[in-house]
Amino acid sequence: MGLSEGKRIYLSSPTMHGEEQQFVQEAFDTNWVAPLGPNVNALEQEMAAYTGCGYAAALSAGTAAIHLALKLAGVEQGDAVLVSDLTFSATCNPIAYEKAVPILIDSEPDTWNMSPVALRKALEEYPHAKAVICVHLYGTPAKLDEILEICKEYQVTLIEDAAESLSSTYKGKHTGTFGRIGIYSFNGNKIITTSGGGMLVSQEQDLVQKATFLATQARDPARHYQHSQIGYNYRMSNVTAGIGRGQLLHLEEHKKKKKELYQQYTAAFADLPDISMNPMNPDGDANNWLSCMTIRKGCLVTPNQIMDALDAKNIESRPIWKPMHLQPVFAECRFFKHTDEDISVGEDIFNRGLCLPSDIKNTSQDMDQIIQIVRGFFV
Repeated sequence: MGLSEGKRIYLSSPTMHGEEQQFVQEAFDTNWVAPLGPNVNALEQEMAAYTGCGYAAALSAGTAAIHLALKLAGVEQGDAVLVSDLTFSATCNPIAYEKAVPILIDSEPDTWNMSPVALRKALEEYPHAKAVICVHLYGTPAKLDEILEICKEYQVTLIEDAAESLSSTYKGKHTGTFGRIGIYSFNGNKIITTSGGGMLVSQEQDLVQKATFLATQARDPARHYQHSQIGYNYRMSNVTAGIGRGQLLHLEEHKKKKKELYQQYTAAFADLPDISMNPMNPDGDANNWLSCMTIRKGCLVTPNQIMDALDAKNIESRPIWKPMHLQPVFAECRFFKHTDEDISVGEDIFNRGLCLPSDIKNTSQDMDQIIQIVRGFFV
């Protein structure tokens, strides 16, 4: 079947259920179509109840949530912010918004997340860093106990980028709720979506209230329009919040199906020593947002060959995130490696890995086709 024939198998597309439309219709029926409104308030309350995060502010994007988290942490021009290197650029870009200095921290091989070893090296050199942004990559929880201990030792604010890990837990507690501030994303490809949107969460009510204030143009509580500090237009729309409320009802269902995809890939490649699936944290329960694989070092098969073969059959896949220290825009930033090897852990994963189709609407026939294509390179 050629590229122009048959359906497209997506990497991770939205899955709608019907309740979303009911909440959106309610927003139209009551004329709450502007930012703020009952759906926004309810989504914040429902997310707080689900995650145990304490308090939540619904925002226009996960990136906006990271930006406000940095503001709340007191990050200013010239301040050092230590951040996961193996991530999407949206994790790092807000550091640049504040003219702060990104200090890039390598991954460790056990979970692909921020290396506590590299983090400690960096904090020894930057003991007055203002914040640490730890990403839970592809939905797998990081080594939070070790990272928290180091942050506490250096009295640095931990911001959890849980954009990819909503519903993942570490020792029974939701990711995004360990640091002083957590962020979630509801982008279209995430485990649930509001089409676009995000959320900032914290156990500290005053922090979330300050985030909400800044996100609504920092308008002072005066009858006239008065502003004593710079604000942002970062609040979530009542319409998109309605989509989120409907999606949240199915979050655990989505998580279960994501896990089943990961388990199916793992079983299908178990007899192939050249393939390894992305590792899980034994102390966590991942949402398996994306199932990823790496190819054994020395194997002649490349990720690009597999991705090209999938693409030829109208099947979407994706490279592993290109590490930030390899990005032209962050190439001059300090980078702390997990080991003294020539190649960093994150770069090695990038070189040998790819993200497999992880759409929960994949049928058994879809999965059989994907698996057959991948296996064809190794048997």
